[in-house]
Amino acid sequence: MTASNPLSDDPRFRLDSTALLMNSISSSLTDRLRLVSPTGRLRAAPPAAVPPALVLVAHGSRDPRALATVRAVVERVRELRPALPVRLGHIELDEPLLPDTLAALGDSTAVLVPLLLGHGQHVGRDIPATAARSPVRALLAPPLGPHPLLTEALYDRLVEAGWPAGQDADIRRTGAVVLAAAGSRAPEPAAGTLRTARFLADRLGVPVLPAYASAAVPTVPAALRALAARGRHRVAIASYFTAPGRLAAECARQAPWIASEPLGAHPAVARLILHRYDRTLAARPSTAPEPAWA
Repeated sequence: MTASNPLSDDPRFRLDSTALLMNSISSSLTDRLRLVSPTGRLRAAPPAAVPPALVLVAHGSRDPRALATVRAVVERVRELRPALPVRLGHIELDEPLLPDTLAALGDSTAVLVPLLLGHGQHVGRDIPATAARSPVRALLAPPLGPHPLLTEALYDRLVEAGWPAGQDADIRRTGAVVLAAAGSRAPEPAAGTLRTARFLADRLGVPVLPAYASAAVPTVPAALRALAARGRHRVAIASYFTAPGRLAAECARQAPWIASEPLGAHPAVARLILHRYDRTLAARPSTAPEPAWA
């Protein structure tokens, strides 16, 4: 004879098990009946919670290619996160302007991600001031740079322009890169550009010097002369701009060898935008339970 199971033989255990099963069936049936109206028609399922909008804040430019590029960045972000509302607002020159974008969002919560590469007056003053004058409950994300994902984009743009992707001994001996940026009188952007230059130098295995189109030193010609004095004559210009424009074009024209395109809608840029969005949401002060989209 086999030993009986004292739990399965216990009528109280069988009763409890039956009760649990009936409760489960009843709960499932109740959930399904909620979707049925008194007339017998199926009700629509309750809408899913909508996450806060991501507002991509671009500078704006008189160059029409800049607006096309920024719109391509927006589409790239939407492809990566289809359920996320993504909006665009410009600081100046292009439409939609940031105040109009924020006004259309009403008093909802939104995360503002600057499509800018460093901390300057736009990030530190202009964007917060615009957000404060709007009805939006704004969360302000840091600018895109510096970050290793930008190094990935810069490297790919250089390779597209003709930089050898493999281990080229001649390039390592005589090559170098000038990381050409817009420039600012504030110290924070220069520090960020220098850090990005170091990231890129580690990636390429050659010297990378930051240089600026305006408001800061060294200029691109000065950086080229400094590299030539070190025996670096095969020098590329890496465009540290998010989109085409006058300053990016001026820097590219000074290239003694090759010049890369601006970062544009590179996949790494889109991933970095979403990273800034997610980190900003995660850091917000809140005592309420996290919603389904967090």
